[in-house]
Parts: sequence; C-alpha cells; structure tokens
Amino acid sequence: MSTDCKLTWLGHAAWLLEIGGARVVIDPFLNDSPTAPLRADQLQVDYVLVSHGHADHVGDSAAIANRCGATLISNYEITEWFRSKHKVAKVIGMNLGGGVSLPFGEVRLTIAFHSSQLPDGAYGGNPGGFLISSAGKRIYFACDTALFSDMRLLTGAGLDLAVLPIGDLFTMGIDDSLEAIRLLTPRQVAPSHYNTWPPIAQDVHRWAERVRQETGSQPIVTKPGQTFSLER
Repeated sequence: MSTDCKLTWLGHAAWLLEIGGARVVIDPFLNDSPTAPLRADQLQVDYVLVSHGHADHVGDSAAIANRCGATLISNYEITEWFRSKHKVAKVIGMNLGGGVSLPFGEVRLTIAFHSSQLPDGAYGGNPGGFLISSAGKRIYFACDTALFSDMRLLTGAGLDLAVLPIGDLFTMGIDDSLEAIRLLTPRQVAPSHYNTWPPIAQDVHRWAERVRQETGSQPIVTKPGQTFSLER
C-alpha cells in the first residue's frame, strides 16, 4: 500500500484525497459550483463520500459514481436514495459511529450537527463527518457542522489533519473553528466551506494567523485546485 497522502481542495466543501493507493472524493459539488477548478467528468475516483443531503454536497456524486464505477459511501438513507433514484450500483450505507474497512483503510461516520434534506425533499437521514485512517494517517473531515464538545473524543491516537468549515451562517465560523481546533488538537488544519458565495465569505488569511497564534496546529490554506501533501 502506498504511504503517500495528497489532498486537493476542489472548491466549497469538495475534496479529493489520494491515499493508500485510492482516489476518494468528498462532497463533489463541481458543475454548479462557482469555485470548482474542474468539471465532474474530469474526475476519476474509486470512492465517493457524501456527508449529508444538501445539494451543494450531493452535487455530482451520482454522475461521478456511475461513470467511474466508484463505491458511494454515506448514511443509509442517502445511499438508498442514490441506489433507487440514480441507479448507483455500488453503495455502502452507514450510520453514525459506524466504520467500514476498505482496501485503502477505514472510514468512520462521525457526528455532525446540521440538517440533511435531499434535493428532491426526501429525508436525508443524519448528517455526518468522516474520520479516515489510512497509510499511517488519520484525517478528520468535519463537513457541515456546528461546534460540539464531543469533538475532543475524536483525537484518539492523534489527528494528522482536520478539515473544518469556517464560512459561518450555515456551519461554524472562524471563532468556533478555533475552539474546534483546540478540542481536536490536529497537527495540521485546513479550512473548508467558505468564499463560495458572499454569505459565507471569510478572510482566510486572518483565520490562518489566528490558528498560528491561538492554537498548536499548523494551518494549510490553498486555492481551489491546489494540492498539498501531509507531512510524514
């Protein structure tokens, strides 16, 4: 298994993770995103992870999964919706606190405090985040969530990276993200779910400055389409 670990921000809350020899996309909102650096048909992946049912996270998941023959992973209600409504053949439905072992590592569905209605109004189950363990790395994608104190329980053997929303209004903002960092104590932290539209605009460089000043974590700020590797 490869020990390389690379992440690419695809704008908004979409991420491409290359880890353990697999390509994993999270919440691929691309074709309708004003900040996405590529179109859905340019992406080749093995797994599609969907955190909750909102349109800006469901995005192009069905088209990507069907074209690539990828496995789509989400909560049970969302995977059943993709299977029945969009004919996605390979799905793994989970529930909060559950984990699944895959060829590249483990994916665990974590708590998120948010909502999850699907684009057609269907029930989207409980929203979630993802804790991914692979190639000796532990990465937490909080996805869309408010701050909650039980984030401290995710530290375990230590987090190499936490990806946190900072846009405010629909998720935690900068102040709460800093408290989340103090609870999680990751070695590195990257911002997500900001600057897509004016209501969630944030000064990300000020955020990074505060991370350095107020926490023990290293901030990683990228532009959509940029890739970074986790420190060994």
